[in-house]
Amino acid sequence: MPGSHLPLMEEGMARWPFGPPNAGIALDFEGAPPSLDELRALVEERWKALPRLTQTLVAPGVGRTGPAWWTGRHRWARRDGHSPAEQVGGADDTLREAVGRWFHTPFPAGRPPWSLHLLPGSTEGEFSLLFRMHHSLLDGRSLTTLLRALLDDGLPLDGPSSQAVPGPRRRTARPGPAAGGAPGLLTAGRAVPLPHRGAREPAYTVVRLRADVLKAAREAVRVGEAGSARPASTNEVFLATVSGVLRSCLSASPSAPSAGSGQVWLSVPVDERPDDCGEFLGNAFANVRVPAPVALADPTARLAACTGLLTTVTRPRRASERLVEGTLGAVPGATLALAGGKIFAPAYAPAACSYVHLRERGRTLAGRTLRHLTIVPMVPPTDTVTFALGGCSPGHTLSVATNSGSQDAVLLAEAFLDELTVLARGTG
Repeated sequence: MPGSHLPLMEEGMARWPFGPPNAGIALDFEGAPPSLDELRALVEERWKALPRLTQTLVAPGVGRTGPAWWTGRHRWARRDGHSPAEQVGGADDTLREAVGRWFHTPFPAGRPPWSLHLLPGSTEGEFSLLFRMHHSLLDGRSLTTLLRALLDDGLPLDGPSSQAVPGPRRRTARPGPAAGGAPGLLTAGRAVPLPHRGAREPAYTVVRLRADVLKAAREAVRVGEAGSARPASTNEVFLATVSGVLRSCLSASPSAPSAGSGQVWLSVPVDERPDDCGEFLGNAFANVRVPAPVALADPTARLAACTGLLTTVTRPRRASERLVEGTLGAVPGATLALAGGKIFAPAYAPAACSYVHLRERGRTLAGRTLRHLTIVPMVPPTDTVTFALGGCSPGHTLSVATNSGSQDAVLLAEAFLDELTVLARGTG
């Protein structure tokens, strides 16, 4: 709510030490782009009732010392009378150029930390909408809610529903049997050496996944009883393929510890909204760590290990969970200073895996057909990598972000495609 302090998760992103905590989603469309006036009118119609989009982020102040350093917190302030249409603009940048410029530039103070950009497509007859945000403002589920509302069968979003903060009941992760239980909050695992090619700077790339290859990979393992078995889910294939990439990184490093000398953890964001809070705009997710089966040489065995690895259940939050969260959130400076060395270390989670999907079919914007959804993640912690899968009915794209070397994102994306192809063939 405006004027309130940020929850611990949002406070942590506001203090992100690896660059501006900017993230976003690009939607690629086929057809002539709408005019900026058309786009602004649509944004005003569909998003005008959303208080979250009028908020500005107020820093706790500079030069704080003593107790103020331990307790200082960011807060939200409402900018009354601000129209969301004012945040819409156009540019001639490609997505790659936009990521290189806008996503490494902080949002100006005193304005809501988000923007929607109309960009030219990679070829004639295409265009993109790029939503950029400070991650403390919104999460991935919020973005799909917003962008879905702009499409032709969307409706104006409801203000009260957008503020319905998930309360005592949350969707929480329940690791499957293969996970062997969740790790401790500060339990370290095993780091994975990345390629380290090129200058040590943030790197980002995007590749498109072939639909036939992804379908074949899902069929490599079937889940459930005979007669009712289903193919592996896209998310299970995603986790298994990333695990294969990490295994290849370990194999390529002679100095890497031998297999079995420590668990490799994947960090996966899990949406915590219960069904009755689906339109909440903000951050309602938790980062959950699941084991990457890097010790398994057979790709189908890795996929089998990832099936059912991460399920969710809606349940009341325990009193102990609320107490810990409240205690840590009361002293965010101290909490992040003490825990940062652990939770940002490569051994904590060398890879993050995020999957965002617009599930409905036949999506259009003013008659223009949606072709691809591409995620732009935050710059990840040093010597780690983020794999982000974006899906819509025409297909999937994979984004890779790292800061371990200027060439690493491309190399890791190529390794992902190779691992996916091997999995689709069903052979090691």
